[in-house]
Amino acid sequence: MVYEQRNYIIPPGRMGDILSRFRDHTMGIFPRHGIEVVGFWVTDLGERSHGELMYLCRFEDLNARQAAWDSFRQDPEWIAVRKTTEANGPIVQQVDVKILAATDFSPLS
Repeated sequence: MVYEQRNYIIPPGRMGDILSRFRDHTMGIFPRHGIEVVGFWVTDLGERSHGELMYLCRFEDLNARQAAWDSFRQDPEWIAVRKTTEANGPIVQQVDVKILAATDFSPLS
């Protein structure tokens, strides 16, 4: 399995918008494209507190990951949702992506 960590830096005042987009739209689209979300977190304390959303996805391998994201980005529903939810400006300032390899002692391995 391959795990992908995605950290989104959210512009001030837009956290509610990104959370709503994931809750109300994106989480319903992801399964169609093979994107399995393990969990979501917001940074409560520390650097970027209340301005960062992080989530972890699981894929069979790197090829499955690439195919899933390519398919998702072309989804007409996703394109429409993104356009609507960004009508008042971007709700994501920056995206940091890491591909993680589980250790042999990890419960997720």
